Amino acid sequence: MSQPRNGTPGDLEEIHWPSLVAAISSISAVGIAIGLGLPLLSIILEKRGISSTLIGLNTAMAGIAAMAAAPVTTKLAHIYGVAPTMLWAVVISALSALGFYYAQDFWMWFPLRFAFHGATTTLFILSEFWINAASPPSKRGFVLGIYATVLSLGFAAGPLLFSLLGSDGIFPFLVGAGAILLAAIPIFIARYESPALEEKPELHFMRYVFLVPTATAAVFIFGAVEAGGLSLFPIFAVRAHFTESQAALLLTMMGVGNVIFQIPLGLLSDRISDKRPLLAGMALMGFVGSMMLPLLVDNWLLMAGLLLFWGGCVSGLYTVGLSHLGSRLTGSDLAAANAAFVFCYAVGTVAGPQAIGAAIDVAGNSGFAWAIAAFFGFYALLSGIRLMFIRKRT
Repeated sequence: MSQPRNGTPGDLEEIHWPSLVAAISSISAVGIAIGLGLPLLSIILEKRGISSTLIGLNTAMAGIAAMAAAPVTTKLAHIYGVAPTMLWAVVISALSALGFYYAQDFWMWFPLRFAFHGATTTLFILSEFWINAASPPSKRGFVLGIYATVLSLGFAAGPLLFSLLGSDGIFPFLVGAGAILLAAIPIFIARYESPALEEKPELHFMRYVFLVPTATAAVFIFGAVEAGGLSLFPIFAVRAHFTESQAALLLTMMGVGNVIFQIPLGLLSDRISDKRPLLAGMALMGFVGSMMLPLLVDNWLLMAGLLLFWGGCVSGLYTVGLSHLGSRLTGSDLAAANAAFVFCYAVGTVAGPQAIGAAIDVAGNSGFAWAIAAFFGFYALLSGIRLMFIRKRT
């Protein structure tokens, strides 16, 4: 049964695998390239003698590019079509990925970062819109769980490739660019299956941030906690007297939780019509888990067990938030809301490391946990108030 051309799921009850395989496999190939590229580029800049501050500034271009690309992605897809826009984004991201090898002057890496992450942001937005539009409402959470699981595995495969390829020569850049170009194959094959955007979104881009605040706030918290937590947790762990290898294994436990909880949480979200209580519950669990971190610094096993479940709660905010978005909107409105969703994620990735890093400087090592707890607590409070307000209205 074919996906309707207007991009709405309609009465579709069976999973439309050609569309979903195209969208999921394409963005997973990009995930591998990003997972390979982030450590590769940082190590090369370190070898060139670039300061950590400037490396961090260059890396921050990813969030800025995402915030810039999000508002225009839907407009481009409306004019040129979803699949053609994705194919152009694949070409731009692959060329910019290869361009890093030839760009010897450091200043050139800033426009290259902007082009690379702007193009990959376009791919993320349109892939998630495609997945949401092609998923039957009764199985949307399950499908998004598969998407998040495969994407997480793609991100995990990138650093593994880096450990095998190293940072010397052009070969790792060719592998990264080749992985991105592979994404074009399933998109091209399923290009006629992609949802069409025949009408313009009804609202201005920023209005979609507030139209579904439970979803957009969830992904903001996810971006803040993921970016800040992953980048600063090694500092927290080492200062808590864990060895570097123990800290790395603890991060691995977070990653395992990220992978194994996606599909179960997606299936759970399919069984409830209103996803907001589930999102609030995960935020509350994240808050409690964060507050427990300083209490478990003397026991590696308990810390590992906590981070396994905590990682699932963090990643679940993205998966269930995206499912909630798809349950509320369709067509061009869904595409625009997906762009707002990714925009809020990008804002979170910029704000999180800054806030958590400042908390560590001000409050000591425990500031890491308290800052993350504050993010979760803010979302739990926001979603709880909205739930009470909605129930009073009904």
